[in-house]
Amino acid sequence: MTQSHSFSFDASAGAQTTADATTPSSSSDQHAADAAAQAVRDIAEVPAVEVISTAAVHLMSASAVKLGLSEDTDAEKAADLVDLDEARKLITALAGLVTAGATEIGDHHARPLRDGLRSLQLAFREASSVPDEPGKGPGEKYTGPVR
Repeated sequence: MTQSHSFSFDASAGAQTTADATTPSSSSDQHAADAAAQAVRDIAEVPAVEVISTAAVHLMSASAVKLGLSEDTDAEKAADLVDLDEARKLITALAGLVTAGATEIGDHHARPLRDGLRSLQLAFREASSVPDEPGKGPGEKYTGPVR
């Protein structure tokens, strides 16, 4: 049995952020509608390769922070932000995206994403006090064992 799925994006959802959202003026309604229409046009112009790459970079950045690879600031030390459970989830999601998207975005775009993913997987292995079995590390069910 084949299931059909659909996706829709409503750019106007949440477009109004004023405290008095129940009595908007017609001018602010028109402004919100114009802004929503512009947002949809902007999204429509972005190539899929850019959306996929941007999502991957966000996952990489979040993974790096959760692995303690970010720079120390005056307010926080990178080591205080380490959360290997969260890093595992982010790296696995990244591996799924990179593996599934590689054929769609081409080797030219996928290669640096694969390299970044591998670096994060190795950093996770180094940060973990209890090493995962080969093939059981974050994302390795999509990438295979990382050495």
